[in-house]
Formats: sequence, C-alpha cells, structure tokens
Amino acid sequence: MTGRPHFIVHEESNSYWRVVFENPPLNLVNPDTLVQLRQLVGRIEASAELKVVLFESANPDFFLAHYDMARATEKVVGEGTVESPWIDFATRLLYAPVISIAAVRGRARGIGNEFLMACDLRFASIERAIFSQPEIGVGIVPGGGALERLPLLVGRSRALEIIVGADDLDATTAECYGLVNRAVPDAELDMLVFNLVRRIASFDKQAIAESKKALNRTGTPDPADLRSSQELFRSSIRWPGARARFETLVERGLGQHGDFELRLGQHLGSL
Repeated sequence: MTGRPHFIVHEESNSYWRVVFENPPLNLVNPDTLVQLRQLVGRIEASAELKVVLFESANPDFFLAHYDMARATEKVVGEGTVESPWIDFATRLLYAPVISIAAVRGRARGIGNEFLMACDLRFASIERAIFSQPEIGVGIVPGGGALERLPLLVGRSRALEIIVGADDLDATTAECYGLVNRAVPDAELDMLVFNLVRRIASFDKQAIAESKKALNRTGTPDPADLRSSQELFRSSIRWPGARARFETLVERGLGQHGDFELRLGQHLGSL
C-alpha cells in the first residue's frame, strides 16, 4: 500500500473479508486512499475462494467524510496508465465475482456516498448514518458516479433533490428513497449484516458470481458517462465560484473534526 493504510483488511475466513476504514480524523478520501483501494480490489479479484466483503468504519461519526479538497488537484501517484483510479476501482468492484456490502455508521458524503453506491448492498444505522452529495454547495459538481448511480437507485427527481439540495439525508429517508437496502436501529445493524454475510459465505461461489454477473446486465452506469462526469468535476474545481466558496469553507472548518463537518448540510445552506 501507499503510505499509512487508510483501512485495515481483516480476512475473517477464506470466503469473508471485513474492511474497516480508519483514516483520522474524518476518514477523508485522498489520492493515497484511491491507490490503496485499487490495490484492494486487485486482491479481491485474485482470491479464488472469497465470496463476500464487508466495509465498515472505525469512526462512529464518519464512514467516509468526503474527498480532501485540499488535495483535489493532485495526480494520483502510482496510477500507471489508468485514466481514473476511482472509476477503475468502482467498476472493478461492481464486476468482481464477490458481493460487496457496506454497514454504514456516520457520515458518507460526496465520494463517501459514491463509494456506498459502488457497493452491491448497503445497510444503515438509523441513529448514526447520514448521506449527502454536498458538491453543489461547494460550488462544484459530483464526479465519482453520483450523477449516474443515484438516478438508477432513487429515480431522477429524487437524485436531483439530493444533488442540487446538497443537504444531509437521514437513514430512514435514504431507505425510503432506495439509496440503502435497509435502515435499522443501531443495536440491530451488526447482527443483520453478520447473518447476511454468513449466509452468502455458505453458498457456492459460482452461483453467487454468475447471478451477480447476470444482474449487472441492467441498472449499471455507462463507463463513458462516469468518465465524462469526472472530467466535469475536474473542471469545476477550477471555477472562480468554487475557489471563492472553498476559501470560506476552509475558514469555517472544512476538513476539521467539529460542528461544521458534523452538520455540513445545514452549514452549506447558510454560506
């Protein structure tokens, strides 16, 4: 991996891995995270016996906060000939012959929410999970798949509400909209997910892989659209309005563990 690991991989068995994000203080995503995720998906693809991967966070307040905007213009070191390491990771995870599951506690905003949408299944804590695409409030546009995956999950109108509203979405609403499979009380989340993981891990890998492959024929984004949106994102971070808003956001506490990040949706509406 590149530098300090941003997550820990627990190989619970040959058929089940648990990946725990731990990149203090907010679990921000940055270029190092992308390199490490691509390395992880390579390991997932190479495992002949792996059937299910569970993603969690060690931080109860942040699953994946958002992209580290202070490093948004950096080139990802070690990406080789891959045009976009993030799109490469998300696409390979989508087509990997394993089931990816996210157990969500804390805030999943921006690329954090886009990470969840790249997973096969999502389950959320009613008390602790929060979802958002805050990019419009920052003066930029989503570039990690939200423009493509959100309409497939929740429909066009609700996708517009989430993206142009740039507000926080609670877990109950996320379940109602179809963003997550189920939202359950926090005390029930671990058992719900563990029981599902155990069931999947007990089944035949070929049956799992072929079923997922067939389901991927519908409801998946066009890679060309994903690349187009990422280029739009890269352009938008240079817009004058985005630069001006970013300075204000940093002054108010963007990227720091505090009230601004905890209640980002509310604060974005009052800039």
